[in-house]
Amino acid sequence: MSIRALIVDDEAPARDELRYLLLAHPDVEAEEAASAETALGRIAQGGVDLVFQDIQLPGQDGFQVLAGAQALPHPPVFVFVTAFDTHAIRAFEENAADYLLKPISPDRLAKSLDRVRKLLKNPDDTGLDSALARLLHSAGGAGAMSLVTGGAKPLARLAVEQGGRIGLIPTADIVLIEAEEKRLLAITNSERLPCHGLATLAKAVERLAGLPFFQANRAQLVNMERIAEFAPWFGGKYCVVMADPARTEVTVSRNRVRAFKESLGIL
Repeated sequence: MSIRALIVDDEAPARDELRYLLLAHPDVEAEEAASAETALGRIAQGGVDLVFQDIQLPGQDGFQVLAGAQALPHPPVFVFVTAFDTHAIRAFEENAADYLLKPISPDRLAKSLDRVRKLLKNPDDTGLDSALARLLHSAGGAGAMSLVTGGAKPLARLAVEQGGRIGLIPTADIVLIEAEEKRLLAITNSERLPCHGLATLAKAVERLAGLPFFQANRAQLVNMERIAEFAPWFGGKYCVVMADPARTEVTVSRNRVRAFKESLGIL
């Protein structure tokens, strides 16, 4: 049987990567959606068997897409695609059809598809529906954030490497956090310090939830309270100038501009 899949992610490289991995599975036909609204519209049209759903999206999140889909007569199977580590995933692992951890491994994707094939061959199996219902109940309201973060509180101070030791600096002193090769750098007014215990930007987003940090692009997380000015740029992007001595410039990706403006209360 052929599986008609929809890849929902606001970042084109992430969609491209998953679509490339799916080429190894000829029974899967993949489409893409870059927003929750587009995804819900496509699902409502029918003919979608499987949704690879990113959790963090501008505007509506992945749980809201799931909730909207469950209101339809024949909802598709959902597999969450997340950048959170296995500790955070445990909060909903038993309730979802499956999950894929970024970066996605081909072997893990193959196992997930095997699970999906079994579910699709048994449409009368109510186990999936009840599992998704429990997930939606758990993710409602403020519970959604604790579900995704595993209950972790946002960091008031960030651990960084300083002169061979581990130091703690107030998150308010951080101008931005930047991914550089295989590490993260916390940039202050005077230093560029390797982060300790935060290996990916997605993990930094998770742990700093509730603080005024915004992911401007795939590689940079900015402190909204340290922005000096910003202006529209070419290609629908925005250029942000940070309030540090270097007047660091950061580009807000086109698909993040709306969320950026909403964060500033100007939309």
